[in-house]
Amino acid sequence: QVQLVESGGGLVQAGGSLRLSCAASGRTFSNYVMGWFRQAPGKEREFVATISRSGGGTSYANSVKDRFTISGDNAKNTVYLQMDALKPGDTAAYYCAARNRPYYSGCCLKDYEYDYWGQGTQVTVSS
Repeated sequence: QVQLVESGGGLVQAGGSLRLSCAASGRTFSNYVMGWFRQAPGKEREFVATISRSGGGTSYANSVKDRFTISGDNAKNTVYLQMDALKPGDTAAYYCAARNRPYYSGCCLKDYEYDYWGQGTQVTVSS
């Protein structure tokens, strides 16, 4: 089992920045893929970003590309989501997810491709 704990959410004004962290514990694997998803009230959960722990390959949703950056620290079993130029439309609960199968080009954009989930952290962007 893998446990994921998110932190770093909060309230920020439009144009501001936040950095989310996701700490993994338990049985972690070097070939894990880590991802961030978000869910706004009344909407479905949507993909935000993903990173391969072994090769460092990344993918982003078009809505956050060039504003958000996903990175990881394998030694700390932690993945980060740096969010800049935040917009009110980014308001959502953000969830960290882990996949214990290898990364491949084009993968890991759907929530069903992940095996473990954190409890989420709330991000609220005011206008």
